[in-house]
Amino acid sequence: MRTAELAGLSGATIDPDLWEWDYGGYDGRTAQEIQAERPGWYLWRDGVIPGDADHPGETVEAVGARADRVLAPVRPLLGEGNVALVAHAHILRILTARWLQLEPSAGRLFRLDTGTISTLGTEHDKQVMLTWNVPPEAS
Repeated sequence: MRTAELAGLSGATIDPDLWEWDYGGYDGRTAQEIQAERPGWYLWRDGVIPGDADHPGETVEAVGARADRVLAPVRPLLGEGNVALVAHAHILRILTARWLQLEPSAGRLFRLDTGTISTLGTEHDKQVMLTWNVPPEAS
């Protein structure tokens, strides 16, 4: 909510399906810390380990299913105007893959920096990426 407010978006609502990937037993740890224990570990290939009751962990497919649930009500609204979604990088990368009708794991192909703006849309009635990873001052 705070990020949406900082971006000047009013009337935002929280959608649990847009919450960041549940990293399970890796929650709060950096990739470097995990790789110190599991050399070569890569989230998109190797996934997460189970965590506690608050962070049981999710597969990339489970996050993809959440992204699909986010996109279902958004598609009809696009005929009426723009829709802004504010979230963390991994869920947005997976949501983009699903928008482009790719498997959730294709989110690994879309590097997304903090605080950037990306635009998904259509061209000739086909879902496309219009802009990606644009710093706010350039948008």
